[in-house]
Amino acid sequence: MSLANLRQEGFRFELEDGVATLTLDRPDRINALTFASYQAMRDAFRAIHEAREVRCVVLRGDGPRGFCSGGDVRDIIGELFARDMRGLLEFTRLTGALVQTIHHCRVPVVAALHGVVCGAGAVIALASDVRLAAPDARIAFLFPKVGLSGADMGAAWLLPRIVGHGRASELLLTGDFVDAERAEQMGLFNRIVPADRLRDEAHAWGRKIADGPAFAHAMTKKMLDYEAHVDFATGIEAEAQAQAICMQHPDFREAYDAWVEKRAPRFER
Repeated sequence: MSLANLRQEGFRFELEDGVATLTLDRPDRINALTFASYQAMRDAFRAIHEAREVRCVVLRGDGPRGFCSGGDVRDIIGELFARDMRGLLEFTRLTGALVQTIHHCRVPVVAALHGVVCGAGAVIALASDVRLAAPDARIAFLFPKVGLSGADMGAAWLLPRIVGHGRASELLLTGDFVDAERAEQMGLFNRIVPADRLRDEAHAWGRKIADGPAFAHAMTKKMLDYEAHVDFATGIEAEAQAQAICMQHPDFREAYDAWVEKRAPRFER
């Protein structure tokens, strides 16, 4: 699927000079996700992964109440009660596939969080590379509150790698909300920024990343993921090989030439 043919179900998509903005746009439902929007967002991130014109993604939610309240109870829960095991697995694999496409996306993803960030919305935030939050942002992995495992959509893989095993256990077992200040202290949020500056700050981060070396950024994301599974010596060797590959890319020479000529580098688009 090309970017021009994206099915914008439950979100809006914009692309400006390398920075893609994906805005969840069901503010009346706190941007709750539906069967259709899970699929459309998964397909959108697959397309973004292949689109060389995209160098960074900003992911945000519309409306004053929050970033995303998770799956839409009205749209989803009733139908799930009518499904057999095969049908339930079809749904849970779909939701996990969305998170996987965000996490494995070639380009960095910056999440701009405000208000309610819970359930699937919280895991989508986890899958992003950078999380900026307004002071009113509060995040919860609500799954145990509805009788489900806290291990959903990759949360039990992602969360311990960000906040550690003990805090991940607390969040996934209780389902309690955590306010922005505590989330920042945990390392769950990268920065807290004033609410009226959140959108501009997220775009500024996107612009800064997009102006950087896209090939090297993609390599950094790949190595962060790969090295979570290997021992230190293997990681050192993997980084040696990855960096040697980057040294063969034109961006490495361009950065040097720009330094010599005392100008900003013009990395490959």
